[in-house]
Amino acid sequence: MSIDKNKIKNILEEINAEKWVKNIQIFGNKVMIDAVSPSPAMHDKKKLEDKLTESIHQDFPDADVQVRVEVKSTAKPSPSKENPQILGKKIDGIQNIIAVASGKGGVGKSTVASNLAVSLREMGFQVGLLDADIHGPSIPTMFDVERAKPHSVNVNGKSRMEPIESYGIKILSIGFFTAIDQAVVWRGAMASKALQQLIHDAHWGKLDFLIVDLPPGTGDIQLSLVQQVPVTGAVIVSTPQDVALADARKGVNMFQLESINVPVLGIVENMSYFTPEELPENKYYIFGKNGAKNLADKLNVPFLGEVPLIQGIREGGDQGRPATAEANSLASEIYRSITKNMVKSLVERNTNLPPTEIVRITTMSGCSS
Repeated sequence: MSIDKNKIKNILEEINAEKWVKNIQIFGNKVMIDAVSPSPAMHDKKKLEDKLTESIHQDFPDADVQVRVEVKSTAKPSPSKENPQILGKKIDGIQNIIAVASGKGGVGKSTVASNLAVSLREMGFQVGLLDADIHGPSIPTMFDVERAKPHSVNVNGKSRMEPIESYGIKILSIGFFTAIDQAVVWRGAMASKALQQLIHDAHWGKLDFLIVDLPPGTGDIQLSLVQQVPVTGAVIVSTPQDVALADARKGVNMFQLESINVPVLGIVENMSYFTPEELPENKYYIFGKNGAKNLADKLNVPFLGEVPLIQGIREGGDQGRPATAEANSLASEIYRSITKNMVKSLVERNTNLPPTEIVRITTMSGCSS
């Protein structure tokens, strides 16, 4: 049985709990609820949380129910204090925000994001790259700026972070603010707050593209991004094998949810095949053949292209030199083709579809996004 907002609303009304629930949001089988406890007592907050969770599980036993209970306050909080994640607004000067995502880790998403950014810059665009993988930032390593520290600049009387520039790309990452070997052990709310600051407290200037390298999965950071800025479109990265394609499908479905509605510009297949230098005519499909292309056809989204296993791409990422920066290399030709396909898909998207709206938390009054 599919979960929708009206069904959850009816469940809450049956147990007379609708008056305590401020917001509900549904993403697939995940049900996220913000509630207000009439009592500050810990046991009352726990009782309300258990009541909501158990009631929903009676009708939807497989649902991933997440309930956040706050204490009712007599003071009227400002919107930023009430929910610091919902500060969605367009960023002045940025024309297109492209999310690069994957359902599964280890498929080369950050490598694809980095080389897409460099390809766009080589095509003459002004490009920024935001490393939104809060817990596993890798973009500083890929651009050889691990030890760089952004400094503050005054913009219209406000202090803003100045992105680090490398290979003509403006870059920001949580990796600039932590030690190289420091683990970022944060809960979702803190990670989302950090993402908010990287987006809105930065001096990006005028950009044709801001590429956002998302963490793998479909969790808090993905939701925070679409709540904070109008994402123009998403690029999904996968490898050909079934275990990766299953998660890639979830990534596509997340952006296509009615409550999110971000156009998917296409799918990139990474690690498609291997060609030895001594056998340039041979292709070895180590992880399977045409998996992502077939998935794109099934889901009716564009297939942007395939990236083979090329030693230079791996070496470039490890050495802080994006492979696409080397003109006339095989990697640069491949990524240039993929980037052109993405831009073509973007032009069609901007011609035929209205601008993406920022996702709003669903309220009980009408349950509208």
